[in-house]
Parts: sequence; structure tokens; C-alpha cells
Amino acid sequence: MATAANITKKRKFIREGVFHAELNEFFTRELAEDGYSGLEVRVTPQRTEIIIMATKTQQVLGEKGRRIRELTSVIQKRFGYPENSIELFAQKVVSRGLCAIAQAESLRYKLMGGLPVRRACYGVLRFIMESGAQGCEIVVSGKLRGQRAKAMKFIDGLMIHSGDPV
Repeated sequence: MATAANITKKRKFIREGVFHAELNEFFTRELAEDGYSGLEVRVTPQRTEIIIMATKTQQVLGEKGRRIRELTSVIQKRFGYPENSIELFAQKVVSRGLCAIAQAESLRYKLMGGLPVRRACYGVLRFIMESGAQGCEIVVSGKLRGQRAKAMKFIDGLMIHSGDPV
């Protein structure tokens, strides 16, 4: 990613896509507890700026910016960027209730904390609808209560499906 050799447009798009996907995977693993919900990559002539969207930006930054500096150095080493050519920023998610990734993480931690499935899902659904969504559908599947796997759907508001009159 750091080298700008003569490459075709097709290869350039593929390289950028792989870079974005790998970064997203890394941040998803590293910043799951901090409410990570996406990233934006801006390439300028002097440096590459990576904006991390999260619900808890203070935890992403770390104590005196230590954690974000560590993340920067890891990314520089992994992708072969020269020193000071990559910069990480943490940005707070504007409306947490309308961010699907943030709500999925919230539901995940509620379920892992031992909250009953229906209560957790209806709590998340209520929060989403109070945030201003027109409609929402939550699908939870797997071994929910007993040994047998099943799927549950929780729907609220307007959900347009194929065949529904608009």
C-alpha cells in the first residue's frame, strides 16, 4: 500500500479494498470493547489519515494518547509505511442508536452478561426506535435457551419487505 508503482486501476482498487478490509478486521478485534463501529481512510499527498469511528473514543485514545500511538506503530510496521506518514484519529459515532454495528455489539455484551434474550433484544429495539429509526428488525439465532437451536425475530416500526405495498 505504501509504494506507488505503476499499477492498473483494477489492481489499485483491489489493493485499497484489501487494505480497508484488513484494517477493519484488525480494529474489530482490537477495539471491540471500545464500541468500534467502522473506519474511514483518507489518502493525502503527505500522509494517510485513518479515522476510527467508535462510541467510546477516550478508550480508543488511551491514557495520554498512548493506545492510539501503539495502534499507529503497529499499522506502520504491518503495511510498511514510513515514519510519520500515517495518522490515526478517533471520532465519536454521531447517533449510536442508528449505528447497526454499535447496537450489535451492545446486544452481544448484554447476552454474554446473562440477560435473557427477549429482554436484551427488546431493550436494544426500544433504544433504536427512540433514536429516531423508522423501523428495525433484530434476528437472533442459535442455542438461545435450551439445547435446540432456534431463531427469533424482533420487529418494530416500518419494515418494507418484497411484496409489501409501499
